Amino acid sequence: MLNLKINFATGRFHATPWGHHVNEGAVEWPPSPWRLLRAFVAVWHLKLRDEFPDEIILAHLIDKLAQFPPLFQLPPATTSHTRHYVPGQRRKKESRRKIFDAFIHVDGPLRLCWNVELSDTERTLLSCLCENVVYFGRGEAVAEIRLDVSDFKPNARPLTDADSLSENAELVKVLCPMSAGGYQTWRERFENEQKQAKETKERKMEKRTKKKKSGGALLPPDDLFEALHADTGDLQKQGWPLPPGACFVDYTRPRNCFASPHFNPIQSGKDPTVTRFAVHSAVLPRITRTISLADRIHAALLSRFKESPPPQVFTGRDANGGPLRGHQHCQIFCEANGANNRITHITLFAKMKFGQKERRAIESIHKVWGHGGHDVHLVLLGFGDANTFPDCQPLRNGTIWESLTPFVATRHPKKRRNGRWKLDEEGWHIGSPEHDLRRLLTQQGLPAPEKIEQLKFVKIGQQKLRSLQFQTLRKNGDGRRSIHSPVGFRITFSQPVDGPIAVGYGAHYGLGLFLPLDKTKS
Repeated sequence: MLNLKINFATGRFHATPWGHHVNEGAVEWPPSPWRLLRAFVAVWHLKLRDEFPDEIILAHLIDKLAQFPPLFQLPPATTSHTRHYVPGQRRKKESRRKIFDAFIHVDGPLRLCWNVELSDTERTLLSCLCENVVYFGRGEAVAEIRLDVSDFKPNARPLTDADSLSENAELVKVLCPMSAGGYQTWRERFENEQKQAKETKERKMEKRTKKKKSGGALLPPDDLFEALHADTGDLQKQGWPLPPGACFVDYTRPRNCFASPHFNPIQSGKDPTVTRFAVHSAVLPRITRTISLADRIHAALLSRFKESPPPQVFTGRDANGGPLRGHQHCQIFCEANGANNRITHITLFAKMKFGQKERRAIESIHKVWGHGGHDVHLVLLGFGDANTFPDCQPLRNGTIWESLTPFVATRHPKKRRNGRWKLDEEGWHIGSPEHDLRRLLTQQGLPAPEKIEQLKFVKIGQQKLRSLQFQTLRKNGDGRRSIHSPVGFRITFSQPVDGPIAVGYGAHYGLGLFLPLDKTKS
């Protein structure tokens, strides 16, 4: 048995599968053995040709590794990507191309196993080849490959005709090299097919002499070792559907192989108050559409209870259909934790806690439809309480809080018959946004703020948005709403208060959400 271990220095594996464009966001997993053998051939030519001049030894080693597809022990992994623009020139004008860099984040080493026996010389050569490989996949995937002697527990293997696909496994095609004998058989069959196709084409060309003749026939390399030397760009220009000497092999891998390795399960007997998602989409929705996205998530949760009444934590209504008091039911907060105003995370918070059936409904939500044909995918990060997710800003505490989304008042302004504002005992204009904000904060059990300042802009990272840029109306929902325009505020308390703070119209759908500026809890 021959075992290899691959450690990725950055914890990322970058590799675009054959036949896919880089902007498709596809990453091969498990990595193709064809890619690994090409890496070994390239390292021998560049670094070890003087130390191991006998090319026949390397060819024998490659033939042994290509004889049978390897087994894999895949580590816990998740898919992710970055996107950036590459400057260029098009028609004598500067242009920028958007590039998606998809990769797999791995939480541990990747292991491979071949059922082969190597001679001492071949093992020494293989060890030197592994030690001189600096990356595996694209150049970003810095890797260290070593011979391995630890216990091997495969979870991805070739699917034979006698095997059946289990419920916990899924099928994936992996590009593998043909065996030396298989390659010669394929080469002979390919040359015969090319010869017949050429003869057929010549007969047709005799009848259509005015047509331009096409290029010559494809010529496969003499053996598998030579086939591994072929340049990918040249193969694609010549029109090869697959590299000569390569074939797709059906592999089985765990169905949950991309489940988050840091998923936070709930201990039995403890109902959570917080659920958190990471957001992924070809085009992330803007924070200005927070009420629309939260409304779609709420509708998706209710749709999970077609055969039974939805739980109160999602409907916000009691057994008689009346509204619950005290903001105990689920609130959906959208967060923009990136460099721009795009939504990156969604947090569900409910004081009355999520029970077992509510958690099952939340776990079943994987995506909601998005505007422009870009579905919004939701990656469940886990369940917990206010202390479980330290990067969730709405759940921290602080003294000074500032609007992430604008506040929409729920009461109309009150005036006297002579047109003057009605004032309360503290001099606040009754029904004004400032007065309504102060009233709603007190209703939630928070101390009366020392200072309330109206903001001209809502700050999202380094960007500034006007409150009128936000969608502030649910198209299919109730709720009291005043005639005032939405507005952002900065609230100052005399002492630190715990989040979340979300008040006003649409507070359960992400409007009126505040973030602490002086975070006293990490």
